[in-house]
Amino acid sequence: MPSVEQISSARESRTRLRHLTEDLQRLEAKLRRGGGPEKIERQHQQGKLTARERIELLLDKDAYMQEIGLLVAYDEYKGSAPSAGVVTVMGSVGGRETVVIANDATVKAGSWWPETIKKILRAQEIAMRSHVPIIYLVDSAGVNLPYQGGVFPGQYGASRIFYYNSIMRRYLKVPQISAVMGPCIAGGAYLPALSDFIVMVEGTSFMGLGGANLVKGATGQTIDNETLGGARTHNAISGVAHYRVPDDETCVAKIREFVSELPVKPQSAVSITENVEAARPASDLYDIIPEDHRQPYSTRDVFDCLLDGGHLDEFQADYAREMITGHARICGIQVGVIANARGMIRMPEGAPRFGGIIYAESAEKVAYFIDTCNRHQTPLLFIQDVSGFMVGAEAEHSGIIRAGARFVEAMATAIVPKIVLTINHASGAGYYAMAGQGFDPDFIFSWPTGRMGVMEGDSAVQAMFGTQLDKLKKEGQEPDAALQAEMEKVRETYEQQLDAKYAAARGFVDAVIAPEETRDALELALRVGLNYSGPHIGQFVLPNSLV
Repeated sequence: MPSVEQISSARESRTRLRHLTEDLQRLEAKLRRGGGPEKIERQHQQGKLTARERIELLLDKDAYMQEIGLLVAYDEYKGSAPSAGVVTVMGSVGGRETVVIANDATVKAGSWWPETIKKILRAQEIAMRSHVPIIYLVDSAGVNLPYQGGVFPGQYGASRIFYYNSIMRRYLKVPQISAVMGPCIAGGAYLPALSDFIVMVEGTSFMGLGGANLVKGATGQTIDNETLGGARTHNAISGVAHYRVPDDETCVAKIREFVSELPVKPQSAVSITENVEAARPASDLYDIIPEDHRQPYSTRDVFDCLLDGGHLDEFQADYAREMITGHARICGIQVGVIANARGMIRMPEGAPRFGGIIYAESAEKVAYFIDTCNRHQTPLLFIQDVSGFMVGAEAEHSGIIRAGARFVEAMATAIVPKIVLTINHASGAGYYAMAGQGFDPDFIFSWPTGRMGVMEGDSAVQAMFGTQLDKLKKEGQEPDAALQAEMEKVRETYEQQLDAKYAAARGFVDAVIAPEETRDALELALRVGLNYSGPHIGQFVLPNSLV
């Protein structure tokens, strides 16, 4: 048995998760500064709050807020597009779960990059799927013209935003509130026009299909922007807007008033009881997750830090133990938990099994559990640390392809909210089965240790160079310097692309979160999802009366 000193030393050596979390937090702090102090000051000089100041004023004080896509595009455009110039968040307004989209005018005047569209669409999809109100804080100069080829055309170009506006307005009855708090130009003007309420700020807002300069060039008419499309014009003359306010602070207060007037959200069918603290503090996770991502750890110790009281009512505890399934609560909300066990799993008979690998029996076990939760309307939480499905003759003869398909089908067709938390590995087809992004889970979060890819770098080297290496070995030779360099380059490329921040920069995960934020993030995601008891499949599901 290890001594107290050995245990203490082992814990002190576990710095990977801590260091990765600190790196993440430094990057997030930089991105939240947007265009930097000078651009922020310029916004203030114009009599405007910044996007993040507006959001802070709008959301309930001391309530947890989850930003979606903070890291998107952070490693593109030479760092000139922090958060792609738009802030997208989930939070509460007057106790009501809400999605907020705010253009960040400190970043290229809030203009739209290709990734800006991706973020806006993702936020709209959250609102559509869960039928929660969505608020647009508009302050944008329009399309970032040098990148218009990635913004304007295509099925998922800017027009998709207005398609979603229209679906929410006509069929889904999702409340949409728009505040024009700066410029709102060209096609972007359709976003507020397709909302339920439009409020404009005097002196700083403008809404028009073309600005004064464009009007002069196209028609020869000389006019200023305020007269053309200011707050007074659109309230008193065109009738496009519905409310006029003197400043940003009053505008935010008006939005909160709108939200308070909305119909009460429907009561959830899911059992919700009083919040019970986890059995262990979240800080213990830094000691639980091993330094080397290939090493085992206790998934049940992770449960102690995430689940209410650390309690899991485990389903089929003795069967296919490489997969853990069961019922639990997070902040009082009932969930069905599906998690990969790590380490070597001793079997009653036969060879031991590898944790993190899905076998035929575990695939069948999880599929049955998902079906049961789906019948009972219980939301699903996938705690993902999966290396893939088992391969080899024994696995193939066991019917793993059929069992895997059964797992995937049950997961894909479950209509309850699905939330994913990636701890370490999200590899191969196992990532797909554990509710990978392509299967439209409601939310995907990752710890900084998350590693998303087809396989690890060493496995890729073996797949790409294995035949060549075997030939050299038979000939009694070692790889030369050129081959060594080529293999090392593959490892480095995989290591870069397996980083959780790389996935977040491309929108493959909604957010990379610190361990101590996990329970709050999961609770908010669950509460958002539970606003709608209908099917959570795809971007949206039309009412039965229209099908």
